[in-house]
Amino acid sequence: MISYEPFWNTLKLKNISQYQLIHKYNISAGQLSRMRSNSNISTHTINALCEILDCKVQDILIYKK
Repeated sequence: MISYEPFWNTLKLKNISQYQLIHKYNISAGQLSRMRSNSNISTHTINALCEILDCKVQDILIYKK
């Protein structure tokens, strides 16, 4: 199972809010909602988040058995 737990920690570390992601960086609220429930999101979104947060993929998601 893919977990987006690292993403929420990275957001805090980078001092970026969900509000900023939606309104400043145009990440949809639906994408963030899917991440909260560990549902699928596109690699395009993962790429955009890595660019915005200046981080690696492992700072966004992890695989849990």
